[in-house]
Amino acid sequence: MNLARVVGTVWATRKNPALEHATLLVIQPVDLHDRPCGERLAAVDTRAALLGQLVFYVSSKEAALPLPGELVPVDATIVGIVDRLDEA
Repeated sequence: MNLARVVGTVWATRKNPALEHATLLVIQPVDLHDRPCGERLAAVDTRAALLGQLVFYVSSKEAALPLPGELVPVDATIVGIVDRLDEA
């Protein structure tokens, strides 16, 4: 799993039918110190994340697994909202 910050919303008038009712958000991957790292991604939101929230997401084939039904063509899926991050 990876950390990211929600930075925007994707509005798509046409998308894969399996994603018809899915919300798509723009996320910025971040490191453990909340510094941007890597390129922004469009991610399916399965947790009703809000703009500015810290989330964790999965990518690659694992991104399709949290979604119901057959495997759908997604690159990233938000699977959790981070309430607190403690470092040892």
